[in-house]
Amino acid sequence: MPSKAGEIIRLYDRHAEAWDRNRSTDLILERGWMERFVALLPSGGSVLDLGCGSGQPIARHLLESGFAVVGVDSSPNLIAKCRNRFPEAEWVVADMRTLFINQKFDGLIAWDSFFHLSHKDQRGMFAIFREHASSGAPLLFTTGTEHGEAIGSFEGESLYHASLAPEEYRTHLASYGFKVLGHVVEDPKCGRHTVWLAQYEYAAPNNPLHATVTHGA
Repeated sequence: MPSKAGEIIRLYDRHAEAWDRNRSTDLILERGWMERFVALLPSGGSVLDLGCGSGQPIARHLLESGFAVVGVDSSPNLIAKCRNRFPEAEWVVADMRTLFINQKFDGLIAWDSFFHLSHKDQRGMFAIFREHASSGAPLLFTTGTEHGEAIGSFEGESLYHASLAPEEYRTHLASYGFKVLGHVVEDPKCGRHTVWLAQYEYAAPNNPLHATVTHGA
């Protein structure tokens, strides 16, 4: 199973047209959680959208609400769609696992993207979140319900998903200075997504779970 995680980037790039065609352009299922997230942002604040896809509906909603967006996705084809649709925002082709943008953001989102990473890579992402979070920044992301791996299907190809246990997510969030504000398992109001909303408060010093972020060239 773990080898399937390495295919995610190429899979989404190959099927960018299909993904974009099937993705809703309007907030439907995500609206309630997005409203909670936006309520924690300062007026005109900046948001880092990790795994932004083609920019719809999440980045679109944020831009139309007056926020500055930096969208990151590993698929050049999806980022090209973002740049064409929303030239006022900044779009970056990059792997979130090694991301370094020399900027702190007022909010961070990893909606239906973080859960495509392996267990090891998910654990490493909490240092990335902390590195890019301003004080008070909300963090919104989706996961599975329990520790494990699962293989779905997209356009006839295997689609990898993984999740840590809820207790481990809570441990990592606390270790990196994030307070959990909301967590619903298979939220019936959100298409049965399992959703986390946290807020960055401080960097907990001398915690053995902390990892130093190493930035590549």
